Amino acid sequence: MKDVSGAFVVFAVSDGTGTTAERVLRAALTQFPQEVEVRRIGEVRTVERIREVVREAAQARALIVHTLVSAELRQAIFEEGRRHHVHTLDLMGPLLERLTDLLGIPPLAQPGLYRMEDFNRRIEAVDFALRHDDGQNVEELVHAEIVLVGVSRTGKTPLGIYLAYRGWLVGNVPIVLGVRPPSVLSRLPPERVIGLTVDPVRLAQLRQARARRISDLVSEYADLRSVRAEVVYALDLFHQHGWQVVDMTSKPVEEAAAEVVALVTGRPTEQGEG
Repeated sequence: MKDVSGAFVVFAVSDGTGTTAERVLRAALTQFPQEVEVRRIGEVRTVERIREVVREAAQARALIVHTLVSAELRQAIFEEGRRHHVHTLDLMGPLLERLTDLLGIPPLAQPGLYRMEDFNRRIEAVDFALRHDDGQNVEELVHAEIVLVGVSRTGKTPLGIYLAYRGWLVGNVPIVLGVRPPSVLSRLPPERVIGLTVDPVRLAQLRQARARRISDLVSEYADLRSVRAEVVYALDLFHQHGWQVVDMTSKPVEEAAAEVVALVTGRPTEQGEG
């Protein structure tokens, strides 16, 4: 619908954050070559607030798309919409009704549960990543969804934390020249273990920068020949165990995370994933 300026306006209304309504709406709008203004309105949890939102939509000549979980509020927005000649589209109600028929139980009708579940999952995942960073508590890695392995300075920790923030249970284990990796890794499905590598010249540069900050690092740590030997040793281990490899050389963490998720799940990397 168009407002007085001629622009198309749609309200994405929810008793939670409104993120879900907005995402569904924007996904649908990609099918139309027309610019539409989307206004997200969250935390709509009273009938009075419903009335306010509908009046605002009437003034803006907007369509309302909503994901209200409360049956009372869904009925209220429908009735207020009719009263003010505002079209309303219920994205949540029909699905809840079908699920009620299928499961034989009524919905909880509590707003914000999805957001809280997602938040709790991320907190759990970040805590897991911190407790299993740099080879800590390796026997617990049987519970990990992703285990990153690689020599020092290949980006295991920052990548692991990023993936954890996305909800993945991630641990990481350092690969040390001449030392066999922990046996627990061989008990994991090989697709869960991802080997990280970096071009030896670039890796030597990264280590040299660290060595300048930490004076007690041994000289071999940043020596190019030693670094090459470590990288070759790690790649051999990856090949022996059937672990897939991600090259971290000059790769942003977001791109690396998307690649890791694609390898672990077996799905092609999608734009914006990770």
